[in-house]
Amino acid sequence: MTTAPRTEAAAAGPGPGPAPGRAGARLPGPRAPRPPRKGTGSRRTGSAWTPWLYLLPALVVLGGLLVYPIYQLGLISFLEYTQAQVSGGEPTTFQGLGNYRTLFADPQFWQVLLATVLFAAACVVATLAVGCALAVLLTRIRALPRLALMLAALGAWATPAVTGSTVWVFLFDPDYGPVNRLLGLGDFSWTYGRYSAFALVLFEVVWCSFPFVMVTVYAGIKAIPSEVLEAAALDGASQWRIWRSVTAPMLRPILVVVTIQSIIWDFKVFTQIYVMTGGGGIAGQNLVLNVYAYQKAFASSQYSLGSAIGVVMLLILLTVTLVYLRLIRRQGEEL
Repeated sequence: MTTAPRTEAAAAGPGPGPAPGRAGARLPGPRAPRPPRKGTGSRRTGSAWTPWLYLLPALVVLGGLLVYPIYQLGLISFLEYTQAQVSGGEPTTFQGLGNYRTLFADPQFWQVLLATVLFAAACVVATLAVGCALAVLLTRIRALPRLALMLAALGAWATPAVTGSTVWVFLFDPDYGPVNRLLGLGDFSWTYGRYSAFALVLFEVVWCSFPFVMVTVYAGIKAIPSEVLEAAALDGASQWRIWRSVTAPMLRPILVVVTIQSIIWDFKVFTQIYVMTGGGGIAGQNLVLNVYAYQKAFASSQYSLGSAIGVVMLLILLTVTLVYLRLIRRQGEEL
């Protein structure tokens, strides 16, 4: 009696039994871990650099338009660079911190710096107040008045600074301006007194700056869920309380942006002061740092002192911006 030959399956030993209900089916065994794909690490490294590759053209443009001029500004501030060096009559010499010592020893510099800080602060506060108030107003009026207000604001924003300053000087002219007639001020000259001239320039700066704040804050308000504002109103909160406790905290990142922009713009005001006060007012009573730097650099041909003033302005603006951002981050806000 012969026996059937053993198959390889029988020689391999007993395997898993068939699944119930399915003859001859086998249960799947544990899968072996897949080997890591080649080149994964390189792709991750490449993906980390991909955003920088997209930003590279913009960084190159910024480097040419921003970094190099700042480098030249700082370099000239350490040199003796007057009309004699520009014309080639005398060699350029390295002064170190000599220009900064001369600048800080000048009492007029500190007077102009204080006036600039106070004037810029008043402009920033007034611009934010007017812009935020009109942004809230835009959310509460009908479509046609809202469109008219938006067009008027954008028209003020699009007006060149020289044109707007000239129009404002005419409006407040003591002889031909309609404002003095409406207010019954007679031949009162707004540009003669120091504080009235600063007030006139402040009005013009706020007029041409508030549209940016208004449009930006209005867009932020429209992004807030209406249910949140309706719930606050149902709880009996006044409009001021809703703004202070609900709207403003939710708009804080946007308010940070418009505040920093306003600080930068108002701290370096030049055109309005120069046009409306005739280059800085009587005996320089309305000078700000930008006009003061212009007088030192171009009117007096002291280009190194003008550059030093520009470097001081740059450092002040960077310090204010960084401190402001740090205070916001301490409050847990994401920008």
